[in-house]
Amino acid sequence: MSNQPQADEPTPDRLREQVEHTRDQLGQTVEALAGKADVEEQAKAKAAEAKEQAKAKAAEVKEQAKAKAAEAKEQTAEQAALVTGRLRDKAAQAAELIKDKTPDPVLGTAAQAAVQVRDGAAHAGHLIADKTPDPVREKAASAAAVARSNRIPLLAAATALAVFLFLRRNRRHK
Repeated sequence: MSNQPQADEPTPDRLREQVEHTRDQLGQTVEALAGKADVEEQAKAKAAEAKEQAKAKAAEVKEQAKAKAAEAKEQTAEQAALVTGRLRDKAAQAAELIKDKTPDPVLGTAAQAAVQVRDGAAHAGHLIADKTPDPVREKAASAAAVARSNRIPLLAAATALAVFLFLRRNRRHK
């Protein structure tokens, strides 16, 4: 009999390796079991995961809302431009129709009346400006600034009103 170990017999080094491997596996198993037993830690992990999912969903919804708002704004601007263009066309047609249907003597008289009204309004404006208190002048100046900044909608509204009044007048005379 020889002192050398046979292939089936484990050597001390091999036994140490197996014991070490078994200890590692046992440690990992204990850690896994401890993790499963720690309900509070699991709840924290699930809460953190849910929080991250909620943040991601909120960011996604926010982006979708921004995109829809931008799309709606673009559509509204396009529609406003379209309506404004139509109003301008209608106002130009109405002005041309009025000019064509009005006799020349009436146009001349209207031009003279317009000059007189303009002069009278300027004179009245000077008189009013001289007698108006400063706070009222400041309010009027701010109202004029607002009107200047919203010139297009005011012109469109005035044109629409003029066309409406003209059509109403024509219907009454028929």
